[in-house]
Amino acid sequence: MLPWKRLLRPFAAMLLAAAAATVPAATAAHADPAATETGPEAAAVTASASGWNDYSCKPSAAHPRPVVLVHGTLGNSVDNWLALAPYLTVRGYCVFSVDYGRLPGVPLFHGLGPIDASAGQLSAYVDKVLAATGAAEVDLVGHSQGGMMPRYYLKFLGGAAKVGALVGIAPDNHGATLGGLTNLLPYFPGAEDLITAATPGLADQMPGSQFLAKLNAGGDTVPGVRYTVIATRYDEVATPWRSQYLSGSGVRNVLLQDLCPLDLSEHVAIALFDRIAFHEVANALDPAHATATTCASALS
Repeated sequence: MLPWKRLLRPFAAMLLAAAAATVPAATAAHADPAATETGPEAAAVTASASGWNDYSCKPSAAHPRPVVLVHGTLGNSVDNWLALAPYLTVRGYCVFSVDYGRLPGVPLFHGLGPIDASAGQLSAYVDKVLAATGAAEVDLVGHSQGGMMPRYYLKFLGGAAKVGALVGIAPDNHGATLGGLTNLLPYFPGAEDLITAATPGLADQMPGSQFLAKLNAGGDTVPGVRYTVIATRYDEVATPWRSQYLSGSGVRNVLLQDLCPLDLSEHVAIALFDRIAFHEVANALDPAHATATTCASALS
């Protein structure tokens, strides 16, 4: 039987994710009257004021591919990226962020719809960014589901021709067990059916789902795309953490604690504010000019 602390950790992670998504949005709305509106218009106001989602941005010769940020489950296009998006914009990237997987009547907390449909939304958004910037390709950086879902776009929706690199931050590439919690679902009759009906995006991420079987059949990767996975040993959602790794050509799997043993970031923190992880994201986007990622990267 699982110890109580281990059983409750995934719930704590979900609450932390919800808090991280809600508090920054409320703060931004209080600071900017225009952001008191809801929906994509409010998100665009907040993001563009912070230097990203600027459709007049033209990629430079140094960074010719715009970066599209793909939020995780329960995230959205603004709150998931309040730290990483500015980190990349000040380094000269054109940065954009997409919302996907919205359920009717559920504001702010996205990524809950069927993942194959979410991949179609990503496809349309990439086309929008390419048209606005005139670029030939984008790079994708995603957190959790946002690091895994784009693989469907690359594999089945023609995305490989439009993407140079996919960087997954704690991606649940082979499912998310929530610290083993999903293994208990068979003991609760009807629970899986309820999750599938109410939040299909969550059901798709359970190990053994039809979606994951299709996604990973025949290999993890497609030719022509560079893949980077940045994982943390302390992940309590995309578990076991080694299941985040990909195999195949053009893959680099990175464990955060191999770069900085002192880094204690878990599933949420690694994407929200971990500058050591951010430095490794920058390296993945521009490997020709990569520099060593260490504990000191937290100050860079």
